[in-house]
Amino acid sequence: MLGVSIVFFDMTTTKALFDKLMQTNRQLESAYEELQSTNEELETTNEELQSTNEELETMNEELQSTNDELHTINDTLRERGVELNDAKAFLDALINSIHFGMVVVDREMRVLVWNRGCEELWGLRADETKGKVLGSLDIGLPTEQIKPLIGKAFVDADVTADAVVDAVNRRGRATRIRVSCAAFRSDEDAVNGALLLMEPQQR
Repeated sequence: MLGVSIVFFDMTTTKALFDKLMQTNRQLESAYEELQSTNEELETTNEELQSTNEELETMNEELQSTNDELHTINDTLRERGVELNDAKAFLDALINSIHFGMVVVDREMRVLVWNRGCEELWGLRADETKGKVLGSLDIGLPTEQIKPLIGKAFVDADVTADAVVDAVNRRGRATRIRVSCAAFRSDEDAVNGALLLMEPQQR
């Protein structure tokens, strides 16, 4: 006798597992793609960091070079400062070694140099006179009689003008002073002021 056998299998669980497996596989693929993307980003970031590090090293070398240059400049300036201080000390000693009174004024008659001889003659210290107009100083020198000499020095720089004037020294005593005036020249040979030498005369 012929017959038909029908067998039923419950595929629900298998189908569910298969779907779960496919879903997990897709998630893994997605995770792998994200991981790959992250890896590429990390590689890019690493390259950028490497580039930044190289730039920082270059900058550090440049800063080190600049620092060395600044040290060299600083040493040079320090040496120049010592030289200038020595030159100023020498010049001050030279000026104050002149026994006569010596004054240097600029074109506006402001005092630039006032030596020890002037301090002895007129009783004012150098720091009390520098930058002041010669005619405004409270001294016994008749500056109105001196101005023409200074004017001549400005007009004819090759001529030394002189005059003997009656004055009153720092002790209040009448004295006669020979004033010699010459042009005060700059390094470029321009006349920037006048130099006055003051020598007490025997009465």
